[in-house]
Amino acid sequence: MRVPTGKAHSMTAQELPNGFTGFSQRKPEGFVSARDAMGGHPPLDGPGAFGARPRATTAVPSAYEAGAAAFGNGAQGAFQYARDHARPEGGAAQFDPEKLRMILAADRRWAWTEVDLNAIRYNVASIRQRIESGVRIMAVVKADAYGHGAVRVAKTALNSGADYLGVATVDEAVQLREGLVNAPILVLSQPPAASIPLLLAYKVMPSVYTPDFAIQYAETADSFGLRAPYHLAVNTGMNRIGVRHDEVVEFMGQVSFHRALDLVGTFTHFATADSAETLDFQIQAKRFIEAVTALRAAGFDPGIVHASNTAAAIRYPDVHFDMVRLGIGMYGLQPSSVTRPLVDLRPAMSVHARITDVRTVPMSEGVSYGMNYRSPGSVKICTVPVGYADGLRRGLSGRTDVILKGQRCRQVGSICMDQCMFEVDLRVYGTRRRLDPQIGDEVLLVGRDGDAMITLDDMASALGTINYELAIGFSHRMPRLYV
Repeated sequence: MRVPTGKAHSMTAQELPNGFTGFSQRKPEGFVSARDAMGGHPPLDGPGAFGARPRATTAVPSAYEAGAAAFGNGAQGAFQYARDHARPEGGAAQFDPEKLRMILAADRRWAWTEVDLNAIRYNVASIRQRIESGVRIMAVVKADAYGHGAVRVAKTALNSGADYLGVATVDEAVQLREGLVNAPILVLSQPPAASIPLLLAYKVMPSVYTPDFAIQYAETADSFGLRAPYHLAVNTGMNRIGVRHDEVVEFMGQVSFHRALDLVGTFTHFATADSAETLDFQIQAKRFIEAVTALRAAGFDPGIVHASNTAAAIRYPDVHFDMVRLGIGMYGLQPSSVTRPLVDLRPAMSVHARITDVRTVPMSEGVSYGMNYRSPGSVKICTVPVGYADGLRRGLSGRTDVILKGQRCRQVGSICMDQCMFEVDLRVYGTRRRLDPQIGDEVLLVGRDGDAMITLDDMASALGTINYELAIGFSHRMPRLYV
């Protein structure tokens, strides 16, 4: 190929600008690679996510304002991310790390979850109305608040009337403390003894049910001049953790001599509070009451007595005791069909995406892996960037819908790891209006749009599982927006 005449003709091959010869190998002065520029972008649910203002820096104090103005004016091309909007003399434009960091999480990938904090507030208030004024509420925020974001949900729940927080692991408790959450925190199981220094340093209470752990916990606390507060876990029939209900007095006799130990609560967990059958529940409740009575008779103060999970808090006021533990209900999800008529809860999570591809697939051509779906003709196949790696379970392939512009559309083909497809029927019949999907259109995978609604309960029913499992699944890698 001949080099055109003009200035470029006198350049060497190494100095040619980007063009037919490819990228020049010569790095201009001050070059910043894309890898270096993009390293350290903000966390997806932290500053910079979904319009949140990123931290200001001394180097570029007005970077956010400049970037926002560029986006608002529809600036296109590389220059909106360059240090200056003019190409430096004698070199290529340079990426500005601050402007790259301002590319919002929602614009890096067209898929996200939304958490309605007003729904969290409403659900806490709904349970508060069902319990007596002196009964406390423990907001259970384990598993990243069931996929809703532990720190934000914890703060919202505490501001809405919760008194305590419950977690499953020491790390979950540490995350709350580092998120400036100061309420009492209980780890709802006995952690490894090696984690005892973390419990004491972060002022986190463990559940206790073995003498060895109790004594080691007390000894470590005593060496630092601290008390060792804990809740005694009692096994009343679920047979998962806890001191057996008829051995609690014996257990306390083995550990109560230690001056550092401080029993601040006693609890059990009901296995069938959400079941229509009540016999097993009644047996557990009776055993727990007897265990607490025995502790008191032996001279031990059981502290805060608690047993009710969400289902029991809704159904059984006799076992509210001193505190109820609000888990799945706080997120607007019913523990079971038995509780649904008893209390109104509002789902806090919705799952959103934007269409990334629209195509007309000829009749009988297949879609996705295995080609288990064949186009019937007169349909458009739309792709959204959500797959089973995001929590949309592969077992839902062909068994769930999405909502586009207020209408349900059938998901078709196998759900892939990162993407899935749905079908838009181009035929018009009855009162159904014809849709014209476009790239960038927003769809709902979970949530409500007008009269159309898709719930985690719908998905759980199709899969033969529970809504808890699906809620935590959507937390893994999609950005989270709080509304």
